[in-house]
Amino acid sequence: MINVKHYRFFSEIFKYPKEGYRDRVNECMDFLRINSPVAAEEMRRFVDFVNNESDGSIEELFSKTFHIQAICYLDIGYVLFGEDYKRGEFLVHMKQEQAKVENDCGEELPDNLANVLALLMKTDDEEFLNEMSVRILMPAIDKMLAEFDSARLELKDRILKKKHRALIQENIKDRNIYYYALRALQVVLQKDFADVTHYEPTEVKPQIGSNFLANCGTCSDIGQTQPQTTKI
Repeated sequence: MINVKHYRFFSEIFKYPKEGYRDRVNECMDFLRINSPVAAEEMRRFVDFVNNESDGSIEELFSKTFHIQAICYLDIGYVLFGEDYKRGEFLVHMKQEQAKVENDCGEELPDNLANVLALLMKTDDEEFLNEMSVRILMPAIDKMLAEFDSARLELKDRILKKKHRALIQENIKDRNIYYYALRALQVVLQKDFADVTHYEPTEVKPQIGSNFLANCGTCSDIGQTQPQTTKI
């Protein structure tokens, strides 16, 4: 079974920044420098930002990236299914899986990225771990990263201005800084699960031991291609 204990570092990064956040980010960077230099390089701009900005600035940017006029959202079910009813099915099953490993999801939903990463770290079901990572998490990260594309950001700004006459954060320095944390996570996932190749893109529901994705009935709607791997 793949060693996934290091996902605790990323789980902490995608939680709302609280006391000790900077230390946890640097701990993650220390791990990446030794174990995944490519991911460390992707992460560098994010780490520089965290180390050179005030706690208030980091908290503000986190909120604006993932909550207020969000660039993207951290709830995996919403990322993959939007408002479709399948999001509800996914949430129900995620809640069950989180309960199995006794993961306290706190104030966030069970499919929040930080909670999903904690779930991967705590599960002892290898089949579930592999399929959840390859067929759910990796396609979701792909979609989240795509939302940082400059053309998409410009389109979102125009829509917000037209609908709400809102004050847009388009000129905020380092507006896209969490892109680099997500990109580092993507690189690590691709490295860790590069050998998990037996899950094909999907018209057919997968059948795995935990019955999580088989019962969820949502996998056939996720992505039509395997995520490309990055050599490290």
